[in-house]
Amino acid sequence: MRADAQLNHDRLLGAAARAFARDGTEASLKAIAQEAGVGIGTLYRRFPTRETLIEATYRNETTRLGEAAAKLLKKLAPLDALRTWMDRFVDYMATKHGMAEALPAILAAEGDLRMASRDLLTEALATLLAAGVTAGSIRKDVDPNDVLMALGGVTLIAGDPAQHELADRLLDLLVDGLRYGT
Repeated sequence: MRADAQLNHDRLLGAAARAFARDGTEASLKAIAQEAGVGIGTLYRRFPTRETLIEATYRNETTRLGEAAAKLLKKLAPLDALRTWMDRFVDYMATKHGMAEALPAILAAEGDLRMASRDLLTEALATLLAAGVTAGSIRKDVDPNDVLMALGGVTLIAGDPAQHELADRLLDLLVDGLRYGT
């Protein structure tokens, strides 16, 4: 993809993620295009249907979150990287929640997409946890699948942006439980 086309593609997916998190699957495609700084024709050339935009947004957000683990570990101590990644997970789930009406059909049609997404996020958590174990800041007996399930629970309880403070407290509690020596 040409550099300008890739930039437009990335801006569209970013704008779509924000719009779906805010307005759900009925978010205005015209508003998404405007926020991305492109015309509606560019959006439709890239994503001919709302469903293709939702699927691409879901894939992009999952990939971004999965890749964030290694990037965060380059900048932050493992425990801080884990906590920052958890914040991003809560944001990811808010976007996913905004797409909830359309995702079941998309995930059913794409067969392996659900498991591939779960595997990517579990692998990211495993990377963060292993770095923490190596640094001596995270317990050795932590299963990344358990942490992913706990994060899912936090987002169910406090995933609404109005519950941001509750989500922060729950994530802090979760991280404290993962610390070495607890």
